Amino acid sequence: MEKQHFAVGLDIGTTKIVAMIGRKNEFGKLEILGIGKSQSLGVHRGVVNNITQTIQSIQQAVQDAELDSGVKIADVTVGIAGQHIRSLHHSDYITRANSEAVIDEHDLELLENQVHKLVMLPGEEIIHVLPQDYKVDGQAEVKEPIGMYGGRLEANFHVVVGQVASIRNIGRCVKSAGIDLDGITLEPLASANAVLSQEEKEAGVALIDIGGGTTDLAIFKDGIIRHTAVIPFGGNVITEDIKEGCSIIEKQAELLKIKFGSAWPGENKENEIVSIPGLRGRDPKEITLKNLSKIIHARVVEIIEQVYVEIKNYGHEERKKKLIAGIVLTGGGSQLKHLKQLVEYITGMDTRIGYPNEHLAGESDSEITSPLYATAVGLVMDGVRRAERRGWPAGQIIPEIQEENVQQEEEPVAPVKKQRRSFLDNLTEKVKDFLDNAE
Repeated sequence: MEKQHFAVGLDIGTTKIVAMIGRKNEFGKLEILGIGKSQSLGVHRGVVNNITQTIQSIQQAVQDAELDSGVKIADVTVGIAGQHIRSLHHSDYITRANSEAVIDEHDLELLENQVHKLVMLPGEEIIHVLPQDYKVDGQAEVKEPIGMYGGRLEANFHVVVGQVASIRNIGRCVKSAGIDLDGITLEPLASANAVLSQEEKEAGVALIDIGGGTTDLAIFKDGIIRHTAVIPFGGNVITEDIKEGCSIIEKQAELLKIKFGSAWPGENKENEIVSIPGLRGRDPKEITLKNLSKIIHARVVEIIEQVYVEIKNYGHEERKKKLIAGIVLTGGGSQLKHLKQLVEYITGMDTRIGYPNEHLAGESDSEITSPLYATAVGLVMDGVRRAERRGWPAGQIIPEIQEENVQQEEEPVAPVKKQRRSFLDNLTEKVKDFLDNAE
């Protein structure tokens, strides 16, 4: 019964692994009960490259979260990102046998299943199929075709594709850490759910999640996800550049970046110097802050320009596709000083830092509302939604007698909800089956 009350998000990042436990309170807001985090040692650019170390890091984060909340974790919703994720656009149609019958969920499901037959590159699997808009008998820009009449149903789809081996490796790590896999979600989507408001998604917005190993992009317009991309650079390459450019060790480079780093070199005076202790009795090193911010600036500009290319690929410059709400920055990398100003300068778009407090309960700890935890909060929200869809109102025990009523009320709605997310659920099932058989 315990696991019906709570949802757990597991964010397997390149720099840190976060396990977060949450539930819905009586006001429908997300209440975070516990959080555990550990250093991520076996992940490179969002992809697991050392299974043993990743399992240990997951166990550490899960134990911390259990101690923090006093809840035993049984299953988790895991986020996937990494440089193997790509997206494409695809249009497809079905011809209905009876055009006099009303279009229903079954037709939409047939259409989505058709997309699933797309031929992928070897080793790739479709992760998400996201319908954009529909056409019924040539009538374009239909948002919701259910209930309409027509013989030919067409749709444009946004298809997200990833390497199935990388997804299985994440599944293997979670299972070996002694936890069940409840679901898989694309990390840019999870972050977007946590930090964006519905108005922003309607107006058009680009969410840029700057993590340690990757920078994730999700673009929304008219309330629908239009474009996703994963760029294989993040905060770690900035640290790497500081390490090389200043000839210091990584730990010092990371501290320098966090404490004194700035994305805008113009604001540091020539005489601002920071002294770094030398190794093993060697003389200390003196580094000017101007030099430090020049190194950071060069790399940050490169990352932003790559993201901006993706925003242009989506078609931001067309009048109908304009992103009125501009850019929202989140993730640990978004905390770099003067980054917001630099992004505005390069793209000419309004920018804000995204904190995951959009759906959190009012009395949430200020640590949890840091951009660092945007993905984890989004994954918990996803887990709660999945639990509710199965007929468990998250956060409260259902008396046995009510259970039947709940399911009867839910029945007419359930197929729509299930059908919308069926591919991810299928993928989760496939990964589970694969892991069971592998043993």
